[in-house]
Amino acid sequence: MSDMLVKLYNVEDCPEVEAALKAEGIHIVKALSPDKHRVIPFIKTFSEGWGSECEAAFANNPHTIYIAVKDKKVIGFAAYDATARGFFGPTGVDPEYRRKGIGRVLMVKCFNSMKEMGYGYAIIGWAAKSAVKFYQEYAGAQIIEDSFPGVYGRHVNVVGQPPRDEKPAPAANVAEKSPEEKKD
Repeated sequence: MSDMLVKLYNVEDCPEVEAALKAEGIHIVKALSPDKHRVIPFIKTFSEGWGSECEAAFANNPHTIYIAVKDKKVIGFAAYDATARGFFGPTGVDPEYRRKGIGRVLMVKCFNSMKEMGYGYAIIGWAAKSAVKFYQEYAGAQIIEDSFPGVYGRHVNVVGQPPRDEKPAPAANVAEKSPEEKKD
C-alpha cells in the first residue's frame, strides 16, 4: 500500500452527484458529537483501527469527519486529519449503498474542508489497491513512490518490519506477491 498525493486546488466539486443522493434521501453532513455513539460502531464494522482513527477525528475542533445518512442510519463516513495532519482517511461506505457516488461526495467534502483550513495538498494514507483508480479519476491523486510505511511506521503491525521495495518485480516474478500484498 502506498500513499497518494492530491492537489487540493484541482479537486472538482460534484454538486450533481450530491443532488442525486439527496433525491434518494441520502445526506452528507459533518458529524456532530452527539452522534459519535452511532458513528464509531458503524466505522468499526470496517476496522477497529479505523474506529480509533475516527475517534481522533471527533476529538478535533472542529470535527474532521463527514458522514452519509439515510433514514436516520449512518451509511458512510470519511475523515481527515485523524492519524496525521494533512491526511485523508479512513473512509468507507456500507456495501449496500456503494457505486452511487457517496464516497466521492464524502471525499470532496473532506478535501474542501482541508482547502478552507489552508492546505494546498492532501495525502491519502495507505490507499487500498482497489481504490487507487478511484482516487486518480476523481481527485487527480498520484502515487507517492517508496512511501511505505510512511507515517504508519509506528503502527503496531508495522514496527520492526524491514522497509519494503514497492518497485515492480522483474517480469519473471510478476505473479509472486509479498506477504503484505497477500493480506490485501
